[in-house]
Amino acid sequence: MIAPAKRLDAVQEYYFSAKLREVRQMVAEGKKVINMGIGSPDLPPSQEVLDAISASFTDARAHEYQSYQGLPELREAMAAFYERHFGVPHNPANEILPLMGSKEGIMHISMAFLNEGDKVLIPNPGYPTYTSATKLVGAEPVFYNLSEANNWEPDFEALEQQDLSGVKIMWVNYPHMPTGAKGSKAMFEKLVAFAKKHNILLVNDNPYSFVLNDEYLSIFQAEGAKDVALELNSLSKTFNMAGWRVGMVLGNPQFIDAVLKVKSNMDSGMFYGIQKGAIAALNSSANWFNNLNTTYAKRRELIFTLADKLGCTYNRNTAGLFVWAKLPAGIENAEAYVDSILYDRHIFLTPGTVFGSAGEGYVRFSLCADEKVITEAINRF
Repeated sequence: MIAPAKRLDAVQEYYFSAKLREVRQMVAEGKKVINMGIGSPDLPPSQEVLDAISASFTDARAHEYQSYQGLPELREAMAAFYERHFGVPHNPANEILPLMGSKEGIMHISMAFLNEGDKVLIPNPGYPTYTSATKLVGAEPVFYNLSEANNWEPDFEALEQQDLSGVKIMWVNYPHMPTGAKGSKAMFEKLVAFAKKHNILLVNDNPYSFVLNDEYLSIFQAEGAKDVALELNSLSKTFNMAGWRVGMVLGNPQFIDAVLKVKSNMDSGMFYGIQKGAIAALNSSANWFNNLNTTYAKRRELIFTLADKLGCTYNRNTAGLFVWAKLPAGIENAEAYVDSILYDRHIFLTPGTVFGSAGEGYVRFSLCADEKVITEAINRF
């Protein structure tokens, strides 16, 4: 038996990878499982996006290896998108790097900047991939707790009391997943000042700005952010292109060049047609965002009804594809509770503990199910 690398000892199979096998098995057995656990958009991209990829197939360059940095016109579209919606300029030649989804960017950034033994500040609750990528490169996760009482924003006094020696990267994610907290420009300004004080690379993971949100925030709206920050963004949620795997990382040329050194050794460029579709998406009109959010707003109202059925409490003023809800008093194990709903009602939700210990006592509902499906879930109670 050939043993796997020791680095795998530090990580487990992704929760959804394992749980969805169980859900598929239940479906195979004839059970009508409603999946409200995953943030995978069920709506299609716009017709303009589909037309752009279809038209690209006959282009002379369509089936060649593509540049590691993506098409110049894709980087230009990303720069224009950021200036138009966030009001922050980036040089498309050297301050933007297209990615095959922002998730790969998390790993690329970790590989580019972390040495074995470096420490990484990770939000609790937060996206599990921050922790797994940190462990896979031999670095050490250092968790900082977020709380409902502080609107799921960093407690800077508590951060200053932590041992910050050896901390190289700090992950933040606003609008926040899983809680939907929107963050603020003032919070970003505090984060930039904190990162400068402690010589930390600040990385904001920002894929949810345009979903049920009317104030588009970027870390780069804070003065001096380019000195210490990178930002990830994605077309997955905003344009219903999750399976296309299109994202980006933005920052100063020195940081981007470091990430490119990793990326250029990991893939051979993004498929030409997908890049053309991404350009069309980035040029979408305001109608696209309005129509998308009208749909999600209707779904969210139904999710609130479902959460009420379960006796949960929640904040109505959040952003993103999820409703984060506090379970009723007396329920001590979120994962066991979610399993009971799966087995008894055939509805799959996500326990808050997937996102860290601070998620105990919470559950996450996805908006990626149409109104009829959510109504059916309500009726099962």
